[in-house]
Amino acid sequence: MADRSLATVLFLALRMGRPIFLEGEAGVGKTEIAKVLSATLGRKLIRLQCYEGLDVGSAVYEWNYAAQMIAIRLAEAEGTVDRARLTHDIFSDEFLIKRPLLQALEPDTGGAPVLLIDELDRTDEAFEAFLLEVLADFQVTVPEMGTVKAAHPPIVVITSNRTREIHDALKRRCLYHWVDYPSAEREVAIVRTKVPGISATLSEEIVRFVQALRREDLFKAPGVAETLDWAGALTELDAVALDPATVSDTLGVLLKYQDDIARLQGSRAGELISQLRADMTAAE
Repeated sequence: MADRSLATVLFLALRMGRPIFLEGEAGVGKTEIAKVLSATLGRKLIRLQCYEGLDVGSAVYEWNYAAQMIAIRLAEAEGTVDRARLTHDIFSDEFLIKRPLLQALEPDTGGAPVLLIDELDRTDEAFEAFLLEVLADFQVTVPEMGTVKAAHPPIVVITSNRTREIHDALKRRCLYHWVDYPSAEREVAIVRTKVPGISATLSEEIVRFVQALRREDLFKAPGVAETLDWAGALTELDAVALDPATVSDTLGVLLKYQDDIARLQGSRAGELISQLRADMTAAE
């Protein structure tokens, strides 16, 4: 359910062969964009989930040391150890564990994959600098084997929740797009697409309620992902419309901090429901 500006940036990224850098609040659909792009193009999705302390061994490659040791022991047991030959054998593709970045550089009969580098802001600046080098030439060097270069560069989607600033040097190599919360009309369309069978009235009430929550002073406003989870939960409860009791019972699906839940439970939830229904009546 992309708007025109997002669709334009995606089109340009594909035509120009440039990575796309997506920033926005958590839960607005940045990861989903890469998933839909992969499904639409029929390309493999390779995901590198970033976290604090991510290193080359987890992101690019590492050797299967246990298997290498077994191969060495077997060669010694046979009594015919040619050290040069053994070194060549154990540092071969058979013992190489390929992580997401190396997988994305390999040739694929289905076409260049979509490489999703998710939540880059969770890593440190050292890994960001390493990634800059990889994206510059779409190649990595495995010292024991040589350089692996992509014949066809992957389609790169980088996301950030903006918990820290990403260096300008990396941003300059990408096309940038800020993924904002959708308008009420577009979010209703998303809910009706992703939660089949939900009633028109309930979907509109859910979206209006969530949009009102985003204007409240909350520690973490609900994203589109939480809207969809809540819509699915209310559908499972056979709800036909919002009411204060049901909202209070299911706030844990929508909000993830107890202070936010406590703020909404009781009279405040009832006030928001009354206000959204008044707005819906006025709009008719």
